Amino acid sequence: MDVRETNRRVIEQFRAGGEVDGMHRERLVLLTTTGRHTGEPRTVPMMVHRDGDRLLVVASNVGAPRHPDWYLNLTDDPRVTVEVDDRKFEAEALPLLGADYVRAWTELERHYPFLADHRAKAKQAKRVIPIVELSEES
Repeated sequence: MDVRETNRRVIEQFRAGGEVDGMHRERLVLLTTTGRHTGEPRTVPMMVHRDGDRLLVVASNVGAPRHPDWYLNLTDDPRVTVEVDDRKFEAEALPLLGADYVRAWTELERHYPFLADHRAKAKQAKRVIPIVELSEES
């Protein structure tokens, strides 16, 4: 599977406003970060979890030993662009910490049991999977 081609297709279908093949549109967000090496915008589709009024994304990278590039980008520049539902807005990406992280992870794992496997794989690499709140700028 060509991940770049899949991402390109998902982004195109999402922006067209219709169905996204093989995915639940209401669970998707397009996140645009600034590339930490290039300074260029980088857009990735990902699963979003709605926690009350908050939008949360998980930097699981399927449990890989390193954080995904989008997460590394936002640690350098937390200003991001979010496309969700039919809205597009500027946001600040804020990693959850402490008790908020623990509560959110428990909730996420309850809704998405596959995250337990991601966490176990990441733990072997001594990596904690970040959870990031996408907070709309006013």
